[in-house]
Amino acid sequence: MGVRGAGAPAAGAKRATRHGGPGRRAAVLLPALCTALVVLAAGCRSAAPPAYAERVAAARADKDRFFFEGPDSPIPSDRRPEFLPLAYFPILERYAVPAVLAPSEREPAMEMPTSTGLRRLMRRAGTLRFSLDGEPLQLTAFVEADAPNMNRLFVPFGDRTNGTETYAAGRYLDLDRTATGIYEIDFNRAYHPYCYYNPTYDCPYPPPENRLKVAIRVGERMKN
Repeated sequence: MGVRGAGAPAAGAKRATRHGGPGRRAAVLLPALCTALVVLAAGCRSAAPPAYAERVAAARADKDRFFFEGPDSPIPSDRRPEFLPLAYFPILERYAVPAVLAPSEREPAMEMPTSTGLRRLMRRAGTLRFSLDGEPLQLTAFVEADAPNMNRLFVPFGDRTNGTETYAAGRYLDLDRTATGIYEIDFNRAYHPYCYYNPTYDCPYPPPENRLKVAIRVGERMKN
């Protein structure tokens, strides 16, 4: 989510050296070398990782395509014009912050209420502690109680935008499990649960401990 065009300028410079006479060789070679350096520099820039905002925007475009065309899209076909393309707050890189997971002791499974009125058995994996705009915050990370492995952490959360700018029930984050206990919480990647688009989906509600008392104005939002 290598370097292109570098070979062509080098070949061009070689041709200029071979066919130019002693008096005009430098005059012909210098522009060719300059062109080679410009093209090589452009190639090096294209080989560099894309900027943060570009990566987030690309992921959002991929999600829109899947929701528009994918056979497993959660949005019913007759409602896609209503929701797509998905709406987002502006991308702010300062909302991607490091977090430390304080693991939970082996706790009994808890019942998490869901959008359909059912209960989902979840287990606390630990507490993610981080700082946002200088304010210390924390969120509990969960795993499915009956999951065969715990490679992914589920972080449902609420904030002060719920019900006005974002889905009233809250939003989600997913994190890949790390061996170090160090994570990145990136609120620019916060997304609405599928029940926002389709009430047939069964979506866990964030527990009270994950209701932040701040407004997180990044990530997915409702359309105006």
